[in-house]
Amino acid sequence: MFVKTSRPTEDLLPAETSMGAVTLLVGDLDGMTRYYRDAVMLSVLRAEGNEVSLGRHGTELLVLRHDPSLPPGSPRSAGLFHTAILFEDQAALAAALASVAVRAPGTYVGSGDHDVSEAFYFTDPEGNGVELYADRPRSTWQWTNGQVKMGTSWLDPNRFLTEHLTDSAREIIATAQPEIPTSPAQGLAGAIVGHVHLQVGDTVTARQFYVDALGFEATTEIPGQALFVSAGGYHHHMAMNTWNSAGAPPRVPALGLGTVDIVLPTTEQVAALTARLDGRGVATRHDGAVLRVNDPWNNLIEVRAAA
Repeated sequence: MFVKTSRPTEDLLPAETSMGAVTLLVGDLDGMTRYYRDAVMLSVLRAEGNEVSLGRHGTELLVLRHDPSLPPGSPRSAGLFHTAILFEDQAALAAALASVAVRAPGTYVGSGDHDVSEAFYFTDPEGNGVELYADRPRSTWQWTNGQVKMGTSWLDPNRFLTEHLTDSAREIIATAQPEIPTSPAQGLAGAIVGHVHLQVGDTVTARQFYVDALGFEATTEIPGQALFVSAGGYHHHMAMNTWNSAGAPPRVPALGLGTVDIVLPTTEQVAALTARLDGRGVATRHDGAVLRVNDPWNNLIEVRAAA
C-alpha cells in the first residue's frame, strides 16, 4: 500500500499529475516518422512544416521536430534515456512489440519484468531510447515505507507474444502498409506516455530539483545511480540515472530530447507550482499557458494544465 509522505500538500504535485507528449529534435523527419508510425504503430495526428505529431486514438505521445542543423547527441551526455509508452493492455503492447519485430528488428535491445510492469526496450533510428510497457494491476504492487518494489528479471518476448498477440493485430501487422486503428473499436487499445527517464550528472542534484523543488515524491532509489519519482502513488512518472552520464555537465544543443511535458489538472495548480519554484529561486518562464523551466542539465520541462 502506498503511504504518502509527510511533506505539506502544497509542496507536492497533485495526485492527478500525468505526463504529456515528449518532443524529440530529429535529423531525419521522414525516417523517424516511419519508425514510430509503421513499427511502433502510432498514428500521425498532425504534420505541419517541420513537425510531425504522433499518438494513439487522438492522444498525442510524441512530437518530432526537424532540426538538421543540430549535431548528434553524445550517449554519455545528459538528456533522454527513454520515452516510455504505456499501453492500456497486454494485447496492445504485444501488437506493438510484434510490429517492431517485423519492421525494425534491429532496434530491439531487451526486456524486463519489473514487478509493477512488463516492458520491452528499443533504440530508435537516431539513438533515442524507447520503452513499450504495460502495467500490472496496482493491487499487486508492493510498497514498504513509501517505496515501491521494482525489480528487473528477464521477460521472454516470444512467450509474451504467444500469450497476448491477437489475430486482428496479426492481420494489421501483416499488411504491407498498415492502417493504424484510430479508435478502440478498431481493435487496439490506447496508449499514453507513462513515464520519461532521463540521463543526469548526479542523483543528489536530481532529487533537489525533481523532488524538493518540482514536487514529485521519490518512490525508489539506487543510491548514486538512479532515482524514480511520481505523483499520486504511481510507480514512477519520471526517473533519472547516471549509468552512462555520471558527472555530465549541462547539455549543449544537439539532436535528441527537446521537451518533457507534464500535465496538471488546473491552471491554478500550474500557477501554484510557478510560485513555488520562484520562491526557491528556480528560474521560470510562463507565457500564460505553459510554464517552462530547465532542470540542472538544461533538459526543458514544460508544465501545462489539462485541456
